Amino acid sequence: MKQNNRKKTVFLTSSPDASFQEAGEWVTGPFTEKNGFLERFRNACPKMPQVLLITATPDEKEKNREMEEYFSRVFAASRMDVKAMRLVEEATKEKISEWLGLSDVVILGGGHVPTQNRFFRQIGLKEKLFGFEGVVMGISAGSMNCADVVYAQPELAGEAKDPGYERYLDGLGLTRHNILPHYQMVKDYTLDGLRLMEQITYPDSMGKIFYALEDGSYILCADGHETLYGNAYRIADGELTMICQEGQMLSL
Repeated sequence: MKQNNRKKTVFLTSSPDASFQEAGEWVTGPFTEKNGFLERFRNACPKMPQVLLITATPDEKEKNREMEEYFSRVFAASRMDVKAMRLVEEATKEKISEWLGLSDVVILGGGHVPTQNRFFRQIGLKEKLFGFEGVVMGISAGSMNCADVVYAQPELAGEAKDPGYERYLDGLGLTRHNILPHYQMVKDYTLDGLRLMEQITYPDSMGKIFYALEDGSYILCADGHETLYGNAYRIADGELTMICQEGQMLSL
């Protein structure tokens, strides 16, 4: 089914906030101002939006409570008043249609891509988002699962060498691009004795294109156009190329 995306504004982020560490403790900051993100996000939202959070960890109640409290603080730090904030997890999944109909903003949280993908399919999110005309924000795994066909980059121990691990999944169809988040963090990672980028992702990119984003960078999908902002790299046919820098934009 072709998605009705011209009536949506979709932000595909690596990490959208400016939280920081102080004396070893995380301090919640506002949505980042890098590359104009906060301004564009605020302008896309109505005043006093109703926000729907959809978790990547449907069975982890404590982690989901922390997520809800965290985003309440981020919106407050961004001086964005929220009329209501609701969370879709395993215990509330039957509310998805009702709550989506009330919402102005949908936030797709970060986590393990295949786990979140299964939950999205379980609640029929792709079909339910078809008529949604508000703002969607993907974060990390949430952004990855927005693609038509999702590249589920191996992440957990054992996945890289598991012949049964599915690296390509049906996504939400909100973008035609594959996002790889947190590039500045993961570029030197190893998994199952393999270098994540050079020995796993680069070979997987043969005949494909992945976009690796640093935190603070994002893709904005609006009015049928997709625009990249901030530090980002194209990975295609086994090669990495920097295509956009801080403060710059690139039409995709």
